[in-house]
Amino acid sequence: AAVADHLGLMHYMDTLMLITAAEYIAPMSDENVTVTDTEFSNVPVRLFVPRKASDGLRRGVVYFHGGGWCLGHAGMKSYDRLTRWTSNVLNAVVVSVSYRLAPKHRFPAQFEDVYSVTKFFLQSNVLSQYGVDPERVCVAGDSAGGNLAAAVAQQLLEDSEVKTKLKAQVLLYPALQTLDLNLPSYQDHENNPILPKSLMARFWSEYFTSDTSLREAMASNRHIPAESSHLFQFVNWSNLLPEEMKKDYVYTSPTFGSSELAQKYPGFLDLRAAPLLASDAQLRRLPLTYILTCEHDVLRDDGAMYAGRLRAAGVPITHYHAKDAFHGAMMFVSRPTELAVGHRLLNRYIEWLNENL
Repeated sequence: AAVADHLGLMHYMDTLMLITAAEYIAPMSDENVTVTDTEFSNVPVRLFVPRKASDGLRRGVVYFHGGGWCLGHAGMKSYDRLTRWTSNVLNAVVVSVSYRLAPKHRFPAQFEDVYSVTKFFLQSNVLSQYGVDPERVCVAGDSAGGNLAAAVAQQLLEDSEVKTKLKAQVLLYPALQTLDLNLPSYQDHENNPILPKSLMARFWSEYFTSDTSLREAMASNRHIPAESSHLFQFVNWSNLLPEEMKKDYVYTSPTFGSSELAQKYPGFLDLRAAPLLASDAQLRRLPLTYILTCEHDVLRDDGAMYAGRLRAAGVPITHYHAKDAFHGAMMFVSRPTELAVGHRLLNRYIEWLNENL
């Protein structure tokens, strides 16, 4: 991908998208679940509806896939398996969203797609059509999808048109902030083969622009202007991380960048892109939450800090930290060589939903 991009043959993300495209499988119903590709609010979704009888109304799950806002789709084998399994085991209606992707579409297109699907699904007539209990609906997502799920849950609180409240949000190794890309987890796992710091900086920057100056500034952690310094209180890991995650690192004050980038690309300071920047008052109103973090992951500290802030705000939260896992581990359960850790993470996710949704 890097070579093709450097030679001008194909955009870096377009090359990676060829890999995810190879993972596509058509919607196939089975004896347990009816699977269809359709659209909700003009956005493509893969819909999973259980076939077995239900004693009452079913649960509902709206799922957002990962891929750095640039890659992936609901029809990938790993996501089809995850959402199919969720639907079957929980007897739940699952809506898996194929939102628009960068570099063709920049922020806030991805957020707007997942938000419009969620808002459409939460309408009483739509929930009734699919036999979903309006008091048992959650949003969920992994990585960039976890970012989108957190942003959707926050935005719904401000939307007077939405009468149905979420029961829960599930954030699987989510990316939650753009301010500090030098957290202990970024330093620990800078060269992680699954998600190195350089790739995460590229995902973040591609979400907002093709301008390489933003990527370079993010990679050196010099992209936040001094006038936004007040936001660092929400990502100050010296106050927000548990002691065992601080390791031997010493917090240093941020090195500020120019105001030009923030003026040209204000999205990276937008709450819809960086949910960790929400005030305590906003967080206090959020629903029951499950956060998964993995030790070997540059995004570990994002999820851990959000878990700490939600707990301090009084939100009922389960934070499961997998010390033997890496970013994306839960998606490796559909590969020929299946990972035991992936199965454990998947089972924990399903068990939590079964008990709490």
